[in-house]
Amino acid sequence: MSSELIIDGESLTFEQVISVAYGNPGDPTVVLAESARAKVERSAAAVQTLLDRGEIAYGITTGFGAFKDKIITREEVELLQRNIVLSHAVGVGDNFDIPTVRAIMLIRANTLARGYSGIRLQTLELILDCLNRGVHPIIPEKGSLGASGDLAPLAHFACVLIGEGEAEFAGERLRGGEALRQAGLEPVTLAAKEGLALTNGTTVMTAVGLLETWRAKRLDEIADVAGALSLEALHGTVSAFDERIHALRPHPRQIDCARNLRELLADSDFVREFDPTNVQDAYTLRCMPQVHGACRDAVAYAEWLLELELNSVTDNPLIFINDDESIEVISGGNFHGEPLALAFDYLKIALTELGNISERRIMRLTDESSNAHVLPAFLTECGGLNSGFMIVQYTAAALCTENKILAHPASVDTIPSSANVEDHVSMGATAALKLREIGTNLETILALELFCAAQGVDFRKKSLGDAARLGKGTRDIYAAIRERIPFIERDEYMKDHIESARSIVEGFGRS
Repeated sequence: MSSELIIDGESLTFEQVISVAYGNPGDPTVVLAESARAKVERSAAAVQTLLDRGEIAYGITTGFGAFKDKIITREEVELLQRNIVLSHAVGVGDNFDIPTVRAIMLIRANTLARGYSGIRLQTLELILDCLNRGVHPIIPEKGSLGASGDLAPLAHFACVLIGEGEAEFAGERLRGGEALRQAGLEPVTLAAKEGLALTNGTTVMTAVGLLETWRAKRLDEIADVAGALSLEALHGTVSAFDERIHALRPHPRQIDCARNLRELLADSDFVREFDPTNVQDAYTLRCMPQVHGACRDAVAYAEWLLELELNSVTDNPLIFINDDESIEVISGGNFHGEPLALAFDYLKIALTELGNISERRIMRLTDESSNAHVLPAFLTECGGLNSGFMIVQYTAAALCTENKILAHPASVDTIPSSANVEDHVSMGATAALKLREIGTNLETILALELFCAAQGVDFRKKSLGDAARLGKGTRDIYAAIRERIPFIERDEYMKDHIESARSIVEGFGRS
């Protein structure tokens, strides 16, 4: 029996978006709260009242953008809304995956449920029907400037509601109208304001950024695990994680990271006891709480911001019904993605840094001069004949370099559009897409570190003995690696092993 998620435009959570994005259609079933239904109907009625009065209102009886001064007759109002959807569906590039599309659909429905957008209940419920029955619009990734919202990708989403565009249904790619028909649904004819309400807002960048922030939380966690296993392979010390040190610089997530590392390494036979000739480790081991903790700050900020954005109204104009039942249509700029763009750029930099410090630990694992000959060169015996893990570090370095390029902030760029009416844009969707690329690269970098660290641990076992225990928190990850990847005795095809390590990272924290 499927669960039910009731949306009202005000209480959607981060975790609920994840459950719908990665869930099966109808599990949970998304339904509109009764309180929201009343608000939506009231707002749609207000639009009709404006039409009946013949009042001029942006996007309802005028054109859009630079055409804001073009008056549209009442007879052309429905055609205007259809035209905005069709003309704006100019996205290009790869298409979003289904989880991202499902997140987009849910977030857009929740935004419209607030009752300030003028959309009819019929149209909003069609979005939920598509979501619940698995009609997933085909939405290209590129085309949004992140101001006036995510116009191009949202237009592709809206096309399916009017029977145009393309959608995936039951594993097939179909024309929008055919996908609706097979799902037992019918397209709508858009009424006044609806085309604008569907295409105008920050929904796409919010959806992508939320899914990537969720992944970033998991990558932060596994970065600690990978770093701890590397420390054990390198015969490092836990002294730098002493609680007293971090209490004197009370950044909360630095403190959390240090605590986590102490717990991961508890009862380990692989760590170094106090040695007056070797009192401290290199920064990549010693400063994990400071670096990993700072990266957690970026994740926490993005998560806080997204919780706000999920329940925000981000289209334009907005319809306000006053206490005396008078109606005001007010143009503003809630569609501008600047808050999101800045947060995603901040998170891009943080994930790039997690990759940078991980790659430096890989270097230390593979460079015997850097690890004081604790481990053999490139983690292989008979070096020369065998190259071992030499090129594993190359791949990590290549991915780190790519991440540094991708980390350039999209939010500092802008390009005027719509005949210079829309003269400053956020590039928030671009920031979100680059965040996704960086996250994917980081998954691989951390997988490479785990691959190398497990090899290093096995060399340490040769001197410590098989009875030597890893830390309480690193034993399971080591066991998971060795279930899928053997100790590499001599040079062999490595890519399959890397993919196995990647699958461990991808699955970490999902249960």
